[in-house]
Amino acid sequence: MALHHPLLIPMLAHVLWATILYTVLTVVRAPSIWGIGKAPDGTNPWAAIEPRISANLSNQFEWPVLFYAACILLIQQSLEGKSVLLLAWIFILGRVVHSFVQIFTRNIRLRGVVFTINFLAVLGLWVVIASNL
Repeated sequence: MALHHPLLIPMLAHVLWATILYTVLTVVRAPSIWGIGKAPDGTNPWAAIEPRISANLSNQFEWPVLFYAACILLIQQSLEGKSVLLLAWIFILGRVVHSFVQIFTRNIRLRGVVFTINFLAVLGLWVVIASNL
């Protein structure tokens, strides 16, 4: 397995993004869990947004699993190229955009469009794998 495969960078970028989301979730839960940052009335000022961050974090372990599986197979098969790397980065950028849409808006249509782009990028990676069998 190539330790310097270009797909490792987008994979690491997604790990970093999940780490950021875990950190943010910890911060917004602090008022409820540890009492740190409570509003003057004793409530959690982040209570409305916390469930959306939590839901988005869960989403990072659903469809992305197929992204990781595709990347591992592509690395194992020594398949790379501009199209593979472009699809991987489209997926990563899409995950970040999806997070912002899910956390900060209630726009289900926009979220669906962003998810579809993510979905198609990963399917594209699987097409590359299938076409090289």
